[in-house]
Order: sequence, then structure tokens, then C-alpha cells
Amino acid sequence: MMDSIDLKTLRAFVTVAREGNVTRAADRLRLTQPAVSLQLRRLAADAGIDLFRRTAKGMELTPEGVLLLAKAERVFAALTDFNQTARRLATDVRGKLRIGTIIDPEFTRLGSLLKMLVENGPGIETELRHGMSGQVPEGLKRNELDIGFFLGDVRDYDASPFQTDQDSEDGLYHVLRLAPLTYRVVAPPELRDVVNDKDWSDLAELPWIGTPPASVHNRLLNRLFNELGLRQNIVASVDQESSMLAMVRTGLGLSLCRESLALHEQQANGLAIANAVKVSTSLSLICLKSRIADPVISLAFEAASQIWARTG
Repeated sequence: MMDSIDLKTLRAFVTVAREGNVTRAADRLRLTQPAVSLQLRRLAADAGIDLFRRTAKGMELTPEGVLLLAKAERVFAALTDFNQTARRLATDVRGKLRIGTIIDPEFTRLGSLLKMLVENGPGIETELRHGMSGQVPEGLKRNELDIGFFLGDVRDYDASPFQTDQDSEDGLYHVLRLAPLTYRVVAPPELRDVVNDKDWSDLAELPWIGTPPASVHNRLLNRLFNELGLRQNIVASVDQESSMLAMVRTGLGLSLCRESLALHEQQANGLAIANAVKVSTSLSLICLKSRIADPVISLAFEAASQIWARTG
């Protein structure tokens, strides 16, 4: 049984497992082949199991070796995380981060973002300001926010060329796209046959629950109907998604909502979903492009990128 393990030996094991060949692994580790072979023999002896079997194609893990490889990779992942945290602490990132939040925190992974900021930047003080999506870019312009979540196309608030994390053009905002998003049209149960198989021109004439200009629902539908030369029949206006859905349930009119919510409302409350139309957009994290190098803001974007890469 092994009482302790040497990281160099563990790294040799992981490298051989990935390469499937001792010679290639030795080259990557900048060691001699005999040195790597010796490390493997010691590890196998200490563990009391066979880690590899030799085949015509090279070194193949045994079933026990496969299990240990997964554990070893977790060790190095934890070590990487430890080093990253140590580097963050060494830089002593401090300051206030004002975050513009929208919709529900579960959807934006807000809790995970705050947790990672606390772990990697304990000197950062966060302040949350909840509102509608369109209020975030305006808050950034007025220096009321440092970063914020945004739904839709930020070019609606940027007269300069558009900037994304893949785009080298100059622009007012730096944009990290987090996830694609689909919106559906929901209707009261009694309008199920009325909205079924109908296109936008037919739906525009029906009663709609409208939203303020800062709402993504307003921006998406205004652009769509304007491009089609249609006028939306708005009979009421609200500023919260929960209020919109409540009005749909009472039979007042149609509304746009996230597909996940639409499916839930269909199942839970019998709301109808217009099956022939949908609108696609995206959820992003944004800041002023001129401030992306700020250590606190940079840390927040790095954390958000890691969270959404893991959770999708």
C-alpha cells in the first residue's frame, strides 16, 4: 500500500496513458525512457496492481488503470485550480463589482458566478442591480454598472461597430456570448386553435401583451414586425415576465416568453404555444470594451466563461 505519492510519478502515469507509448511520453516529459519505465513500475508496485498491458499498438490501460487515471486527472485538475487561486490571491484583486442582473438567477448561473468570484477574488465586493435587459448597456454607459447580463443584440445600444470576443473590430461593448436562446409565443388555452399553424401576419392581429422598450421581448418583436411591415395589436403593457404570463393565463392576450417557460406553462397551466413561429437570440455578459482589462472585470468574465463551458 502507498502512504504517499510523488506528483512526478503520477504525471508520468497520466502522460503514458494519454500517449499510449512510453517513448512519446518520455519525450513530452523530457525524461529518458528508462526513467519513465522505472516510475511506472514503482507506481504499480506501490499500488499493488497492474496499470498497463503491452499490445501491438503500445501501452494499454488495464481496467484498474482506467479507474486510477480518472482519479489522477482529478488530482491535476485540483492542482491547476489551486495554482490559479494562488495566483489570484497573489495579485490581490480588490474592488467593487456592480453587476446588472436580469430574469431569474438560476438561468444566468448568477449563484455560481458569485461563488467563483468569492473563491478567486476574496477582495471583491459585489453589488447586484436587477432590471430589464435593455437597462444594462445604458447603465454601463452611465458608469452605474461594471458588467451585466444582456439578452438580444447589443448593437441596438451601440452606434459604433460591433465587438465580440471573436471579433477584432472596435466597438463600445465587449460581449461574451453565454448561450443561445429561443422565445416562443404563448396564448390563453381558449386561443389554441386560433394560434395553431399561424404565421406572424396572422398573430400580429390578435391581442398582445406589450412590454417597455428596454425589454428584450419588445426589441425582438418590434424588429420582427417592422421587417415584415406588420403592426402588433398591443392591448396592455407590463414590465415583468411573471406579470405577462399571469395576463396570458387570464385570457387577455398573447405574449413572448422563453421556450423553457413556455413549455412549463403549457404543462402546468394549459397555455397554448404557437407552433409555427419562434424567435432566436442569445444571452451574453457585457461590459464597456474600454474596461475589459480591469482586473476585477477580467476575473468576472473568466469566471463566467468557465461556468458556462462546464454547464452549457
